[in-house]
Amino acid sequence: MTREKTDFWVGLFILLGLIALVFLALRAGNMSSFSFAPTYRVQAHFDNIGGLKVRAPVKSSGVVVGRVASIGFDNQRFQATVAVDLEQQYQFPTDTSASILTSGLLGEQYIGLTPGGEDKSLANGGTIEFTQSAVVLEDLISKFLYNSAEKEGSAAAPPAAPAASASH
Repeated sequence: MTREKTDFWVGLFILLGLIALVFLALRAGNMSSFSFAPTYRVQAHFDNIGGLKVRAPVKSSGVVVGRVASIGFDNQRFQATVAVDLEQQYQFPTDTSASILTSGLLGEQYIGLTPGGEDKSLANGGTIEFTQSAVVLEDLISKFLYNSAEKEGSAAAPPAAPAASASH
């Protein structure tokens, strides 16, 4: 009887471990909030998408309203093209703007939607015209360092010599 009891507890422990591994794999793959709700697809063009990934959340007012479906490059516009699947229950005006934002200081990147004021809504195959690219931390740091060096260089430069006065 004790062997059967031990086998049961070992089996239960292994089952819980497997469930935990599946949960962690889904979290790491950003698939934990997988939804079967009907969606419609819209596109947006960005100059720089930073570290945005497929399956990244699309949020409006902090609520997840969709996911990034695909990321590509437009050879005519020389911009990144991001296809987004928005849940059908969330309708956004045609003048909605999209920004690539970061959760926290170094967190994951997501797309934030800010609704506009138009009466007409985005439809399947529509395009979000107003976009704001990702803020790349490395670019900000290099600009800061460049400006600091420039200010330091101009402060260290010797002052111009005063014009010589004519003496008689």
